[in-house]
Amino acid sequence: MKVLVAPLDWGLGHATRCVPVIKEFLRQGAQVELAVTESYAPLYNEIFPELKKHVAPSYGIVYPKHGFNMGLWLLKNSVHLNRVVEYEHHYAEEMVRRHGFDILFSDNRFGFYSAKALSIYMTHQCRIAFPALFSKFEGIGVHWHRKKMENFDQVWIPDLEDAPGYAGAMSHVKSCPENVRYAGPLSRFTELDNLPEIMDATSKDLNVVAVISGVEPARSAFERRLRELLSELPGNHVMILGKPGAERKTWTEGNVQFFSHLETPEFARTVRRARWIISRGGYSTIMDMAVLGASCIFVPTPGQYEQVVLAKSLSRAGYAVEIPAAKLNLETLQTAMETQARLPKPPSQNLLTPLVQEALKQV
Repeated sequence: MKVLVAPLDWGLGHATRCVPVIKEFLRQGAQVELAVTESYAPLYNEIFPELKKHVAPSYGIVYPKHGFNMGLWLLKNSVHLNRVVEYEHHYAEEMVRRHGFDILFSDNRFGFYSAKALSIYMTHQCRIAFPALFSKFEGIGVHWHRKKMENFDQVWIPDLEDAPGYAGAMSHVKSCPENVRYAGPLSRFTELDNLPEIMDATSKDLNVVAVISGVEPARSAFERRLRELLSELPGNHVMILGKPGAERKTWTEGNVQFFSHLETPEFARTVRRARWIISRGGYSTIMDMAVLGASCIFVPTPGQYEQVVLAKSLSRAGYAVEIPAAKLNLETLQTAMETQARLPKPPSQNLLTPLVQEALKQV
């Protein structure tokens, strides 16, 4: 049984949350290959060096300088994005024809399906979040995404089946297609052999660990701002730059230790050493931090409104603290660190294994 897995190149989280899916297909005896862009190849070479990689089409997402322009940016570039979707659909059909894949697994790639293979689509956004000013148009987004999902044989949602789960109203929508299945929270840290040791035996000797992620130029702006703030904040801190493709480097500037990238076990240990994690708060990051039992301060990417919705929802529940990017300063950071917040640990119920078994049996 041949499976081709293709994550969307719109933030590293799409690649990391596919890790447990890939491992489960392998555990069930499938032959797995990966369709990845250049940005994800180093991460997968590290975790799955033995798996064959194919070059996948890139969506080429670059955030506008001002986040509130994101809606206009998407509208302006809609022709380009539609062309990418059309091209990746032809690419998917060609991969099935040439290599005989039985299953295509798409993480948020709208066009990655084929009539000649079981096509699975994974997303946590049945409802695409809109800014408050345009919230009355959310129904259009829900309808549009549903039409895209209907091109696939199955839709997997990486969240709990019972609302609100971790993604709240975004993953629990009344008008979801009938082929929706809940896979449970998915994190690359769930199956670490030494996770119990990491969870139980790590002391909190770091004040803050900052995890940098996202697409440019927002990623670099976030890094620069946190460099300034952590240098002024008392205590020892770590900044993980999230650059798996860059040269592996470690250095120290004042009270901040920098890592260009950390492999999965060391990343988990570093997070567990921290009193607080500061990150963008994409959905995959939320699932990872929940598994690791972290206390998080989320600074949503300007213009990526789903992060705003997630951060506000978790903040209201007392599970995390939200700081809007425009209000991130030393005062708001110190105030946030005086609160008590921790993400709830995911339940031990395994929803992914039966989904993978069902897919293989269906083929």
